[in-house]
Amino acid sequence: MSNASSQPAPAWQPLYFLAALGAGGLAVSFFMYLMWMTPHAGQPIPSFTTLLAAFSDGTLAMKALIAVGVAGIAVFTALYVRLLIWNVVRFRDWHPSEAAITMRRTNTGSSIMAAPLTYAMGINVGFIVGAVFVPGLWERAELLFPFALLGFAAIGVYALKLFSGFMTQMIVEGGFDCAKNNSLSQMLSVFAFAMVGVGFSAAAAMSHNQIVSVIGFMGASFFVVAAIIFGAMFLVMGFRSMLENTANPETVPTLWIIIPFVTVVGIALYRMNMALDHNFGVEWLAGDRFAFLTTLFAIQILFGVLGYAVMKRTRYFETYVSGPAKSPGSFALICPGVALFVFANFVINPGLVGLGVMDKFSIGYFIAYAPLVALQVLTIRTFFRLSGKLITTDRAAPAAAVPAE
Repeated sequence: MSNASSQPAPAWQPLYFLAALGAGGLAVSFFMYLMWMTPHAGQPIPSFTTLLAAFSDGTLAMKALIAVGVAGIAVFTALYVRLLIWNVVRFRDWHPSEAAITMRRTNTGSSIMAAPLTYAMGINVGFIVGAVFVPGLWERAELLFPFALLGFAAIGVYALKLFSGFMTQMIVEGGFDCAKNNSLSQMLSVFAFAMVGVGFSAAAAMSHNQIVSVIGFMGASFFVVAAIIFGAMFLVMGFRSMLENTANPETVPTLWIIIPFVTVVGIALYRMNMALDHNFGVEWLAGDRFAFLTTLFAIQILFGVLGYAVMKRTRYFETYVSGPAKSPGSFALICPGVALFVFANFVINPGLVGLGVMDKFSIGYFIAYAPLVALQVLTIRTFFRLSGKLITTDRAAPAAAVPAE
């Protein structure tokens, strides 16, 4: 009998898109250092011009910070592109297969929403890469915002088509098994809506053109509302099934999907409020920002603790991360680590620093960042461990059976 660690990874299924999503998220996490720790007065995000000036005139610590941030963005953007191509090739082969047809008639049909979720992440990553690496591009950002809105609109329509197809199938023809819905895996579909919404919100907050800002605001409102409404429904359904039937050991990481969901929705709402502040004179006070951010952060910590307790009880880490078992759903562990890191940056900077209770680059500031850096390192380690186990160069035939719920 062959060693379990040498057994092939499960045949391709849409959850493998989460590998590319995780790489894109890690690229964004390195951007946070540049976003909050480098000077970029007069513009909402750092750019090639501001980073070059800060690197030229800054201290050795500032130079090191910029070098690490830029290198991290470059490495994980390259991995995102590689993994996206790897998935798109397999998605093309899988889509007309019998396995895909069977999946669409079951609970797991919603996992196809991992595709638009990952595509939306790509535009967000591309926006960062363009600002950081292309000289003068940010200075022409106003010309690019309409194209970004069109890109997110296209992905949003694609996501709505996939989601409505799945929901129509379940409502009209049936096939949804509530007993097997013993996880929060259905939240993946609404996470895609949230990612599209946060993309629209970027143009709303950063554009100085009121028409572009309003269009971005309205697009963000639509997709964030869709994410919240259906997310609340799937949250209740999932917990009801888990309490009645116990959690599926293979899909317990979905308990952590609330963390990236709250991060993306929270940043979208943050940007929408900033859009009203910057472009329409609707002031958003520092105390209100602090209360908003810390309330959402509390939700993340709550689900983080609950999810960790369940995964320890079911020995998920020993089985699917460090152990021999292989499940593409394991990549769902990457987004929560990234999301908690990213949102904590907002809590520290617009939250605590903005409120005036903490000074940037003070001892307390770096103490607050210490656990975040540890979390980022752990997430990167987990990403590479799972990639080594699950990502192969073969062209495996489509799965013959429906994957685990």
